[in-house]
Amino acid sequence: MSDLSYLCEQWVTSVDLVANSEANENVVIKSTDDWINQEKEVVDGVSQVLAGNKVDAVVCVAGGWAGGSASSPDFVKNTDLMIKQSLWSSVISAKLAANFLSEGGLLALTGAKAALDSTPGMIGYGLAKASVHHLVKSLSDKTGGLPKSSTVLAILPITLDTPMNRKFMPGGDTSKWTPLEFAAELMWKWADNNENRPKTGALVELITNDGKTELVVDSSQ
Repeated sequence: MSDLSYLCEQWVTSVDLVANSEANENVVIKSTDDWINQEKEVVDGVSQVLAGNKVDAVVCVAGGWAGGSASSPDFVKNTDLMIKQSLWSSVISAKLAANFLSEGGLLALTGAKAALDSTPGMIGYGLAKASVHHLVKSLSDKTGGLPKSSTVLAILPITLDTPMNRKFMPGGDTSKWTPLEFAAELMWKWADNNENRPKTGALVELITNDGKTELVVDSSQ
């Protein structure tokens, strides 16, 4: 889904709030306040685009960040936003994979390394991302509803090197931020060759130091 399409040389559909000019096809989301309506809009849109075909990968990189402890004025508001951005998109991606992923295909979601522990200063963010981790583990079970021999996993970055992160964290140590190109190439490699993937259910931490990124794979079931 969206944002990773620019590196792919094969057919890509972007599902996002705005159209991606570099994608082959676009499904533009208009329903942002009702989860059921958003699911129908996305599933119907993708079904129309695919016209009975299957895909090799469903990649969800939707998300965002908002902080706050339980005493923060915007605690519930920010938690609602985090759930919409990270959990709604991941669950709908799982539905897309159940409906349209080829056997042996890849469903890749985006969690967060921070959500492996408590996140008292950003509870809503941690709650949403930890839910994504749980979703991955549940989908990896043979009764989770995904196509035969498919792989579901999540990448767990610390900080991605995005334009928005550079804008709002101008003093950040970017040598520890994971480049988007690295994440995109990783998704492309895993989608193109399932022998290179971690096993299904894996949570893959992206640890970047001095501009170099290593993978730490938790594949416990």
